[in-house]
Amino acid sequence: MEKLPPDSVVAVVVTRYRSALLVDSLAAMAKQTHPIAHLVVVDNGPDQPAREVVEACGLPVTYLPSWHNLGGAGGFALGMLHALALGADWVWLGDDDGRAADEHVLATLLDTARRRELAVISPVVADQADPDTLAFPLRRGLRWHRGRDALGGEELLPGIASFFNGALFRASTLDVVGVPDLRLFVRGDEVEMHRRVVRSGLSFGTCLRAVYVHPNGSDEFKPMLGGRLHAQDPEDPVKRYYTYRNRGYLFGQRGMRLIGALELARFGWYFLISKRDPRGFAEWLRLVRLGRRERFHRAP
Repeated sequence: MEKLPPDSVVAVVVTRYRSALLVDSLAAMAKQTHPIAHLVVVDNGPDQPAREVVEACGLPVTYLPSWHNLGGAGGFALGMLHALALGADWVWLGDDDGRAADEHVLATLLDTARRRELAVISPVVADQADPDTLAFPLRRGLRWHRGRDALGGEELLPGIASFFNGALFRASTLDVVGVPDLRLFVRGDEVEMHRRVVRSGLSFGTCLRAVYVHPNGSDEFKPMLGGRLHAQDPEDPVKRYYTYRNRGYLFGQRGMRLIGALELARFGWYFLISKRDPRGFAEWLRLVRLGRRERFHRAP
């Protein structure tokens, strides 16, 4: 394949066993007023392939089946590297169960990134069933917010972004910060990318004029102290394994160690006082220690 023309946008989506949802995600990409030069889809579940959905979306596509499940981290890493190899100047990341809220999202992100000279820009990630609510609670300082009204009325929310749900990266940004860490597999890979962007000194933020809708993921975040603080506590044991193990690794990294110290107090309070679950706290400590020691084995 020949190199893409200058200023091209390549979209990257990672999927596994969710072809029915992927249809809507890719349809929203195909309708964007700013054209997508190429779409790369990494399929972590080719035993139930999404090839037909991908090839029917109406965009120039590369379908990359992976018989080794790379997770979200490895899938995005593979897709982003392929986008760079194609000659992309911009890389737009999408989710298989989320989608751009309207046909102007990509154009709005590009316009804002160019005018404000941003390295990465993210849309607001809203609940698809209630767009006035955030799909994931947002932490500002020590407070967590669930409503879009908490974001303010300006065009840009600087220093905050959701990278794997509609974020737009300059290719030059990836030269500086790299691609997601395969070892993390799922959970925390986006936070680790955020840490690298912060450490790089590059400018980034959330464009409040662009919206990406996603199923609500707030149920895992359990309120405590009257809702002033939250603790992430997944019900699924596999999600819990990766969430806590990867947090252990993350909060031992430069730039996050103070937050890591606060994590011990926060989760200690949550498990021992709010939930009254000392076994849960012991399991949290065990998994966090695995991450601190960089024991990145897959979930049992």
